Amino acid sequence: MAERTSAGFLSMMLEPTPAVAMSLPAEVREKLAELELELSEGDITQKGYEKKRSKLLAPYIPQIQGVDPSLQIDNRIQASSQAVLPVSKHNKSRAGNARDERFRSDLHTEAVQAALAKYKERKMPMPSKRRSVLVQSSVEACTPPDTSSASEDEGSLRRQGRLGTSTPYQGHSHPAVEHWFNRVIQGSSTSSSASSTSSHPGGRSVTNSTAHAALNANAAATALADLMAHTQLDTPLITDNHSAPPDVTGLSERSSIHLERPLVGSMRGLSRSYNHHASMMETADVQQPDPNQPRPEGQQMSPLEGEPLGVVTNWPPSLPAALQRWGTTHPKSPCLTALDNAGKPVYTLTYGKLWTRSQKLAYTLLNKLSSRNEPLLIPGDRVALVFPNSDPVMFMVAFYGCLLAELVPVPIEVPLTRKDAGSQQIGFLLGSCGVTLALTTDACQKGLPKAQTGEVATFKGWPRLLWFVTDGKHVVKPPKDWHPPIREASNDIAYIEYKTSKEGSTMGITVSNSAMLAHCQAVTQACGYTEGETITNVLDFKREAGLWHGVLMSVMNRMHVISIPYSLMKVNPLSWIQKVHMYKARVAVVKSRDMHWSLLAQRDQRDISLSSLRMLIVADGANPWSISSCDAFLNVFQARGLRPEVICPCASSSEAMTVAIRRPPEMGVPPPGKAVLSMSGLSHGVIRVDTEEKLSVLTVQDVGQVMPGALVCVVRVEGTPFLCQTDEVGEICVSSGSSGLTYYGLPGMTKNVFETIPVKASGVPIIDRPFTRTSLLGFVGPDNLVFVIGKMDGLMVVSGRRHNADDVVATALAVEPMKFVYRGRIAVFSVSVLHDERIVVVAEQRPDSSEEDSFQWMSRVLQAIDSIHQVGVYCLALVPANTLPKAPLGGIHISETKQRFLEGALHPCNVLMCPHTCVTNLPKPRQKQPEVGPASMIVGNLVAGKRIAQACGRDLGQLEDNDQARKFLYIQDVLQWRAQATPDHPLFLVLNSKGTVASTASCLQLHKRAERVAAALLGRLNTGDHVALVYPPGIDLIATFYGCLYAGCVPVTVRPPHPQNLATTLPTVKMIVEVSKSVCILTTQATMKLLKSKEAAAAVDIKSWPTVMDTDDLPRKKCPQTYKPPTPEMLAYLDFSVSTTGILAGVKMSHSATSALCRSIKLQCELYPSRQIAICLDPYCGLGLALWCLCSVYSGHQSILVPPLELETNASLWLTAVSQYKVRVTFCSYSVMEMCTKGLGSQTEALRLRNVNLSCVRTCMVVAEERPRISLTQSFSKIFKDLGLSPRAVSTTFGCRVNVAICLQGTSGPDPTTVYVDMRALRHDRVRLVERGSPHSLPLMESGKILPGVKVVIANTETKGPLGDSHLGEIWVSSPHNATGYYTVYGEEALHADHFNTKLSFGDTQTVWARTGYLGFLRRTDLTDASGERHDALYVVGSLDETLELRGMRYHPIDIETSVIRAHKSIAECAVFTWTNLLVVVVELEGSEQEALDLVALVTNVVLEEHYLIVGVVVVVDPGVIPINSRGEKQRMHLRDGFLADQLDPIYVAYNM
Repeated sequence: MAERTSAGFLSMMLEPTPAVAMSLPAEVREKLAELELELSEGDITQKGYEKKRSKLLAPYIPQIQGVDPSLQIDNRIQASSQAVLPVSKHNKSRAGNARDERFRSDLHTEAVQAALAKYKERKMPMPSKRRSVLVQSSVEACTPPDTSSASEDEGSLRRQGRLGTSTPYQGHSHPAVEHWFNRVIQGSSTSSSASSTSSHPGGRSVTNSTAHAALNANAAATALADLMAHTQLDTPLITDNHSAPPDVTGLSERSSIHLERPLVGSMRGLSRSYNHHASMMETADVQQPDPNQPRPEGQQMSPLEGEPLGVVTNWPPSLPAALQRWGTTHPKSPCLTALDNAGKPVYTLTYGKLWTRSQKLAYTLLNKLSSRNEPLLIPGDRVALVFPNSDPVMFMVAFYGCLLAELVPVPIEVPLTRKDAGSQQIGFLLGSCGVTLALTTDACQKGLPKAQTGEVATFKGWPRLLWFVTDGKHVVKPPKDWHPPIREASNDIAYIEYKTSKEGSTMGITVSNSAMLAHCQAVTQACGYTEGETITNVLDFKREAGLWHGVLMSVMNRMHVISIPYSLMKVNPLSWIQKVHMYKARVAVVKSRDMHWSLLAQRDQRDISLSSLRMLIVADGANPWSISSCDAFLNVFQARGLRPEVICPCASSSEAMTVAIRRPPEMGVPPPGKAVLSMSGLSHGVIRVDTEEKLSVLTVQDVGQVMPGALVCVVRVEGTPFLCQTDEVGEICVSSGSSGLTYYGLPGMTKNVFETIPVKASGVPIIDRPFTRTSLLGFVGPDNLVFVIGKMDGLMVVSGRRHNADDVVATALAVEPMKFVYRGRIAVFSVSVLHDERIVVVAEQRPDSSEEDSFQWMSRVLQAIDSIHQVGVYCLALVPANTLPKAPLGGIHISETKQRFLEGALHPCNVLMCPHTCVTNLPKPRQKQPEVGPASMIVGNLVAGKRIAQACGRDLGQLEDNDQARKFLYIQDVLQWRAQATPDHPLFLVLNSKGTVASTASCLQLHKRAERVAAALLGRLNTGDHVALVYPPGIDLIATFYGCLYAGCVPVTVRPPHPQNLATTLPTVKMIVEVSKSVCILTTQATMKLLKSKEAAAAVDIKSWPTVMDTDDLPRKKCPQTYKPPTPEMLAYLDFSVSTTGILAGVKMSHSATSALCRSIKLQCELYPSRQIAICLDPYCGLGLALWCLCSVYSGHQSILVPPLELETNASLWLTAVSQYKVRVTFCSYSVMEMCTKGLGSQTEALRLRNVNLSCVRTCMVVAEERPRISLTQSFSKIFKDLGLSPRAVSTTFGCRVNVAICLQGTSGPDPTTVYVDMRALRHDRVRLVERGSPHSLPLMESGKILPGVKVVIANTETKGPLGDSHLGEIWVSSPHNATGYYTVYGEEALHADHFNTKLSFGDTQTVWARTGYLGFLRRTDLTDASGERHDALYVVGSLDETLELRGMRYHPIDIETSVIRAHKSIAECAVFTWTNLLVVVVELEGSEQEALDLVALVTNVVLEEHYLIVGVVVVVDPGVIPINSRGEKQRMHLRDGFLADQLDPIYVAYNM
């Protein structure tokens, strides 16, 4: 890029020196021109083009010694072709793939290049992307870009350096990433090479120091540089296109500082990407307006009056009258010539034909169409005109036919498919206008999509329409005595023109007969139209200037229109110029695009003459970038007879029609004007002729004078329409008889736009008649010339500064213009995120561009826009060529593009988000206040009348089963007792996936099986040895558990490894066995084989397993005696599990805690031997283990055991079992509940037919160690309500490592309550209750009732003092079934000592509490407990270890994840974690991979909006990548480790800047 720039500098500096300029032979010039065309049409690569070009020019170029050859060629060519052949220069500068070059300006391109040269040249690190997502060819397959970023040798050097620096990260090693990231954070960047631009006084620019080392190295080059410096001294800033090198010194410091962004490598081998250190956010704050910003200083403007409307005696009283006049007096006079796609005239409509055919149609429409004997149409009805752009004749007949019948035509686009961009909105317009009939041509009607019946399909959002074909055979000749009514122009509606707003909604603008006529008269006077002139029209004849000049004024003045269809322009951009020449047309109506297109192709035509033109009306002359098209066009075609003064830009809007137009030369008007304005001034809404910053200027041309008979003023854009000051930019408003009347059917918007009353500073209206807002932004310059600098539609107000979408497009196109953007198709719009507009740039990329190209281009665009507009781009997206929605006649449908972006349906192939640099209005980070001491806290609560947050379950001491509890201190004694007392009582029943009973066990059977296990262990193991039980869920597991207790060993239940996934599951088994110091493994034969298999050897060291015994065929031995523990405090079993933060920990459960746990659950759930409960949980840890192995034996009830794995093959297994056994109490996990809601949601009817009835369920409890997942439990209740499930039945439990059952709903007691808290207050560790549905509200459900014997207190995490009611703190628990301590916390032994025995620092300092590590609060409700007391509800907010500390606040991952999952339908699951201060969001994509990049922006938006956080990295992965544990909880830390070790195989990783 710098090379291109420096070459550009050289060429610009060389231009004036004749010494270097040489003339080239004509044939060489022709070959050069051919090459240009090939390049512009994409038939040849840039590299091939440069090669061929240098070959052609080699003989004509003198060697300049010591200059890098690549540089030399570039300058010489540009210089020589400049001097000799201005044409070719223009060709060169405009050769970008036939881009839409209304935005093109040489000056601007230079400004952009200079702005970019200012930045340190550095490579843009890229996000990583899975191969299958690459739309283009992959990175490795591409050759490096042919123009490196500085002079050749340095570029090649840098490329090696770059590869060198990226090698360390090619391995997938964890430390490398960490080390690399730390380096980034310190802000060093190895691969950026500095390049500085210094400047002499006098604004001459010196060549770029690093890039030109080669030049400065030798004397010849130095001389050359001197020569350049002198030749440019007195060139003024704006000469036509040969401008001085822009001075780069004036750039504000600000932009250079904040672009020193650290560089980031990336996770995958080749990819690199940007990142911005998140700490800069800590100081971000709501922006205050800059006190030094420029303010308007001029006086209040005075309204501007156009010249009086001249009265011409024989002007027709209305347009139909004009048609009648010419149709009868000059029937042979040509009215309209239509061309085919080859440019041949197909048909010429004469005024006589137009008059007779329109009469026929008018008669037919009024008299021959009827429904139920009523005429279908009466005068005043609206009729849709659906005509293709290639058929102006039929359109004109239909339009005038409607006018003669006094029907109101509504011209619209031909809907090609049912999904056309904006088609639904057009349908809405037709519906609101009450259109029932559509007129069209035979050919067009045949091409419309059809329904099965053969009728035209009804388009989405359209009313039912009758389609009437206006071709000859369907219309009838009126009888002799029928004449259309020809009246004077009245205020009735003549026609309705559609207009699409910035948001994409379509409005119909009504134009009255009198306004239509007045407009024709005013424009005729301004343009000096005369009878019989020929006019070439390239514009769409259905609306705006194309309709006014090509259909209305032409008939008013009996002119001959040559209509050029868009399809012909695409094939032959020169067609309109050829027609001007052929028909000696006096006037042509074009857009700047048409002028630009013709430049690309003009070399074929030697003998064209444009001398006949007296007016070249540039319909979009109000576009600030049209000036460059006009200048370039003039440069080329002046030699062909085009006079400079005939170019007449005009400004118009659908609402106000023509606002201003530059008069033709014969009118004796002041000369045209040009203004060079400071963009920074414009962004503050003031006009400053630019002096210092040469880079960011906007050059605009005037659009001439106000229309005859009109009054124009400029008003403030926002708020009350005060008149602007003379140096202030505002919206132009017009008051005249020739503007639209209303938006059809929208009185409110009509009042705002068509009935504006501008007021003076004093608040007094300037005049008593209403004005129409034109949506054009501009000012009135010297000589009363009107200048337009943009449109309201393109206005983007970012942090109080205004930017124009077109200007941003121009800047983006000026970056590497030839190469990258496909046909110049760029859309720029703003979206509102976090209370401000954010700029989004979407571009189509060339099909052959590589990832490297894309990211280099993107990084440059960001820098250029930042430099020139001083505004950050929020999101830059690249989409494959030809995928943006198109407007009817070329161009991009902006509102539809924006809609797709917001819906996540854009499918980009590259995305770069820059929220860190753009979002500057985040709330201030929270400063931690010094903590209030615990004592003052208590006193404060007392004073406020708040109780301390403490609650307990029922008191165990007063319960009736005390003698039994004393008797059963040991669970194994209970089993022996039951085996004697009720030997045949069934305790367990295990179901398989078919729903049949796989195995059962009665009290005696279980006892006998346990005895066999004990007998096998007794001789081999010592009392107190730890034994690992590795069994699938079933009776074996339970029996061996009791066998260990009988033998005096300590059982450790372990989930068996998964045969298909040994690599990840076996190491966990190994770890538990080692950490628990198990001396023996008991298991089944199948698992034993698996543990010692070859596959296992690949995952772990199988030689180091302890003794493995299989218990499948144990001898029937009776155990001599069972072991009696000396005290109940002895260890009964170890409960191992992996926490959500990925820590493996085992807790010690004593015999007394075990029986206390069983007793509490028995009392809470009212469990007796006669009861049955269904359990669908894993039996390896926590409450699942207790319910499977302990409770049935203790209480004697029968447990129906449903292994959750079986649900994968039969999702309805658990619910069918509940229904079949009429179970009142059932337990499940969240993963089971999710499987049922997802898998059975649509099958409730089928289940009902199979007699599944859930009305028996009194309570269904979800066993969890987290905040209740309210949305899941609610959807479960809702889905299965049809099967009789009571909405009150579903509740959740809460337990954790230190106490596996703290809360459990049970069978009695009040229903669980739900409260709504303010999520923002939670971040500050406060609880603020709000109403349901209020913004930022978060529903929290109570986690069941506190169990008997359990006491809970809420303590401050820092001071360890007690907190008041409804305050957020850590939940502490005290109960006889607390675990007695960690056996080991793998890797964190020293920590957590105080988890099991801690005391409050104030208040009740005696009780020993265990800390749960969960945040929550207690709240006294108005409900009453079983004991008659008021009920205290415990609400769990989330695990303390999981919370993210960001910007001084505490976030719970689940809240961010919930927002993200709502952002797009294809996000199946989400998990968040932090990584060196950055928030990383991992989303699972359920859908096609092309949607992956849509998610990046949506995820970033939603997290900003709802949580005020900037996402650092978005990782898109396949479904099932986010690991979850057996309880269905996300293992975020495992995920984080996988991310850092690059094991996720992501579809896409985006690094937000």
